[in-house]
Amino acid sequence: MNNTVDNLIPLLLQGDKRTLARCISMVENGYEGYEELLRKLTFNKSTPVIGITGPPGAGKSSLIAALARHIVAKQKTLGIIAIDPSSPFNQGSLMGDRLRMTEHFLHPSVFIRSMAGRGSLGGLAPKIFEVADVIKAAGFDYIIIETIGVGQSEVEIAALADTTVLVLVPEAGDEIQTIKSGVMEIADIYVLNKADRDGADGFFKNLFVLSHAHTRLGWEAPVIKTIATKDQGVDLLFDAILKHAEHGTDQDKKLHLLAEKVLLMIKNQRTKDISIKQIQSDLKQHVSEKNFNLYRYVTKYNK
Repeated sequence: MNNTVDNLIPLLLQGDKRTLARCISMVENGYEGYEELLRKLTFNKSTPVIGITGPPGAGKSSLIAALARHIVAKQKTLGIIAIDPSSPFNQGSLMGDRLRMTEHFLHPSVFIRSMAGRGSLGGLAPKIFEVADVIKAAGFDYIIIETIGVGQSEVEIAALADTTVLVLVPEAGDEIQTIKSGVMEIADIYVLNKADRDGADGFFKNLFVLSHAHTRLGWEAPVIKTIATKDQGVDLLFDAILKHAEHGTDQDKKLHLLAEKVLLMIKNQRTKDISIKQIQSDLKQHVSEKNFNLYRYVTKYNK
């Protein structure tokens, strides 16, 4: 197969999964031609992006697997991006899509891709915006993005998702005051997963009160009880996602988030020739110098 951009684009727009995987690899790894590929993307349909976020252990992957079953049962197609923790040394993904979503991996209506977080503090991966656009171009009906689950800093998903779903469990009740000061504000839908556990009813009431307090532009985030491993409540969650899509999003917020995305892309473009390994190698030559000053050192990269 010829990998020139002009040959890849038609196959990508047709939804060819092998081509999609190759295009994502090009973008994620910055291979030659990836910028041209991005510039030539066209979007034949509006694909809702659903962000699934929440602390580790909340059952995000199980919930996504249940949502996938629900979506394909409706004869719809789905692209899933699972952001995995990664080694700080080799930047590789520590968990793969085969382990997370084995029942859906070979389903013809589902495409799953794992991306390494590569040290990102926002719960996403460095090229997530671009990869999401590549998947959009392939014409899926829905895209789901699962964040790493790093907690307070996990707010970047709001810049990417049309609907942000915050997944919590009854055990998070003791942490609710901490959670609400950060991630709570970005949620369009709250999910109380593992709702058959002790303390679920009390926590549900607390979430309901917090949801009411964070009403924005006429949208009060619903609180949905689920037991993902038993497919319970998933239909209600999907209905809530559809209702939020009908309600629409805050255009001022979207423009602000889009501007942040543009700024991030500009920053990435200007630093694309600088790598961690390059800096580390260069630092090795200078860090032992007497009176080494990190701030003076950084100025060499600002020219």
